[in-house]
Amino acid sequence: MTSMEVIIGIDLGSTTTKAVVLDIEGNVIGRGITNSRSNYDVAAQIVREEAFVRTRFTLVERNLQAAGGVIGSLERNLKLEQHLELLARLRQAMSMLAGGPKHRGHAGELAARLGVLGDEMERRARSQFAPGATRRSDFFRDLAGGDFMHIAEGLADKAIPFDVLCSVFDAAILGVECLPIERAFERHINTALQSTLSEEPLGIAAELRKAVDAARATELVELSTVGTGYGRARLPFPKEQIRSEILCHGLGAHAMFPDTRTVLDIGGQDTKAIQVDSDGIVTSFQMNDRCAAGCGRYLGYIADEMNLGLHELGPLAMESHTRVKINSTCTVFAGAELRERLSLGQKREDILAGLHRAIILRAMSLLARSGGINDQFTFTGGVARNPAAVQALRDLVRENYGQRSINTSADSIYTGALGAALFARRAAERKAA
Repeated sequence: MTSMEVIIGIDLGSTTTKAVVLDIEGNVIGRGITNSRSNYDVAAQIVREEAFVRTRFTLVERNLQAAGGVIGSLERNLKLEQHLELLARLRQAMSMLAGGPKHRGHAGELAARLGVLGDEMERRARSQFAPGATRRSDFFRDLAGGDFMHIAEGLADKAIPFDVLCSVFDAAILGVECLPIERAFERHINTALQSTLSEEPLGIAAELRKAVDAARATELVELSTVGTGYGRARLPFPKEQIRSEILCHGLGAHAMFPDTRTVLDIGGQDTKAIQVDSDGIVTSFQMNDRCAAGCGRYLGYIADEMNLGLHELGPLAMESHTRVKINSTCTVFAGAELRERLSLGQKREDILAGLHRAIILRAMSLLARSGGINDQFTFTGGVARNPAAVQALRDLVRENYGQRSINTSADSIYTGALGAALFARRAAERKAA
């Protein structure tokens, strides 16, 4: 068995927890993301394992001379195996609940319905992870919950009402999603490899097997770890291994875009406006953390009110032709204002366009107080993946500051974790000196 020293940064946010793994040269070799949970220790453990799984795929790529699209297929099949393992745990948990005293009198019928539900959920899972398929989420709870609700609607009746089925699922999922899949790569890679090889003949089958075996046999040794994020105080790390979100987002944005001078991070629970120098060191900042107004959780609330997925809000807002002016981004009043505007006949896309602009207007106020917007400007956090938010930001920056270079990335949600990993690397270098 060989070993490889790695460095890890973990960003425990209010809605998602992210991890980035670096090699000793500072290259990103793994990333992981999971829903944040009330048990932050578990979230950190799960996301670390997810990042390690991706790290091993990087090792496979490095050991393979002609990867082509085979790595993507291999990773997709391994994710299917992880999903099926969690689904089996969910089915077991629901079966136990169905046989409990709460459902005495109709336990047999309830168990039978849940069995049908489980079979159909497994069938749908295999379809969602099939070659060429697209998934609306990479999170188990999102996929399993969506499938369960849709199937349950067709199975419910007076004997076994819909709310009874949902109550069993809600109770079962709480425990299942907090159970990490340990050593996922090592345990599932053989099955994933066989599935990949069966999908289409590969001329590099022997080489692929050799690369997989080498990756599986490599021990990943954690040289240094740093944690950050909204829930950083709950991370199972010593105090000296914790860094503030401000510092990590500043350094992470600088690493992604070296000419960055201003950073805006809109996360699930707070918004941060940060100014950095040419080395990525924070020179000033402003932060709104009193409530979730104008942040990711606010958008999540709007998505729930509209019965949409969070990922659907931005594209739908981009279809607007007449933007509605929104007076408040307060989460408490959002539902009432939304329902009122819909009752007036205003279109969803126009309301959403107004909501996105209102969110960015709040952020612009923070940016002004932090020192304005300097070239280059980098937008980070989960909301930076939202096309309507990005467009509203570009429009408002141009209106208030003129032309600026605005950087966004598909990996923007990992910026804080990347900064944490870079701090961890610095700590490892100091220790080795």
